[in-house]
Amino acid sequence: MSARILIVDDDPQIRRVLKTMLAAQAYEVFDARDGQEALEKIEQSRFDLLILDMNMPVLNGLDTCRSIRANSDVAIIMLTVRNTETDKVQALDAGADDYIAKPFSTPELLARIRAALRRVPQSPENQPETLKLGDVEINFLQRRVTTANKQVRLTPKELDLLQLLAKHPNVPLSHARLLQAVWGPDYGDEVEYLRVFINQLRKKIEKDPSNPRYLLTEPWVGYRFQIEQ
Repeated sequence: MSARILIVDDDPQIRRVLKTMLAAQAYEVFDARDGQEALEKIEQSRFDLLILDMNMPVLNGLDTCRSIRANSDVAIIMLTVRNTETDKVQALDAGADDYIAKPFSTPELLARIRAALRRVPQSPENQPETLKLGDVEINFLQRRVTTANKQVRLTPKELDLLQLLAKHPNVPLSHARLLQAVWGPDYGDEVEYLRVFINQLRKKIEKDPSNPRYLLTEPWVGYRFQIEQ
């Protein structure tokens, strides 16, 4: 089945161009004029991907993204006219899976869409359904982390990243390997993506995210999932 994409932008010309472009790629395309309309449409219908403008009146893209992430794991690409690391981190920290600056080319946007929709194939025989880390239980099938005091969901990209690390316990995995495995072969230099996603995962599975026990940084290399033997 074709992916269902919702375009959220206050500029009608951008919505028209994107709808035409994506419909030509056989995607099912819908649009919303602002964040509030997008939230209403998400409540009414299922979407596989949102293309969400960061700078909108009334309810901006960051606040819209945070509201969506409270209840949904739909893939989200954030659009913005600025291309600074601060903007990227803000978008990813709000819950976006990816980020693209305007103006962008058609091949670039289509590649970002494929990356956001991409799911890492799982090998059930090599991956347990659940993993216990002290009083933390990770259910990979349900994409859920449970502790004594709370229960939180993992987004698809968070799950893919955590599963990849968990499949190679106590082994440092490079930034490039993690990015290319989770986002795709066109990625490799977007280290800020990993920094944000690892920080989000630490908040969900670490007792003290600022002093992690399991998700460790390997300086100048990447990250390691530490499990006591």
